[in-house]
Amino acid sequence: MTNEIEEVDQEMLSTIKRHAGLGMALGIGIVIAGVLAVFSPLVAGLSVTIAVGVLLIVSGGSRLFLAFKMGSFGRGLLMFVLGVLTLVAGGYLVARPGMGLATLTLVLAAYLFVEGVFEIIYAFRLRPIKGWGWTLFSGIAALVLGVMIWRQFPVSGMWAVGTIVGIHMIFAGSSTASLCRAARGAAKEAQAA
Repeated sequence: MTNEIEEVDQEMLSTIKRHAGLGMALGIGIVIAGVLAVFSPLVAGLSVTIAVGVLLIVSGGSRLFLAFKMGSFGRGLLMFVLGVLTLVAGGYLVARPGMGLATLTLVLAAYLFVEGVFEIIYAFRLRPIKGWGWTLFSGIAALVLGVMIWRQFPVSGMWAVGTIVGIHMIFAGSSTASLCRAARGAAKEAQAA
């Protein structure tokens, strides 16, 4: 069992070493895109809205195709109805990205509020465990952010989605670049040994 794990680890390290440069470049590119999104949150928010709309259109089209394959007015009726609704929702987001962004902003505010409440409850259940305070802090931050976005609506629609996506991209890109750099170093050390 240990030999199999070591073989997988060596194979993974070798693959990461071969592609670490590309991974680091992609990570840096994602960080740059995230910084641009933070500095231009409205454009980023509208872009996210249009991207979600396109994905919904593709999903709706796929469901309609499947519904017709299943017999759209027999066993596939529910799939047909879901396909039409998904297609309409995606078309709405693409045709009216400003209104779609407002909708996404409200959904984001509600999500953060609910996540914050549940995370606070979870933190108090973890209370005897060391580090439970970080979960409490995360819950309070999500709750405050959700309330702040909700109270500032519709103005928050101009910054909330784009800013949060941008911040996520900065962290995701940084972690990707750092992981690839560390993996490259580990692979070189393993080869040297």
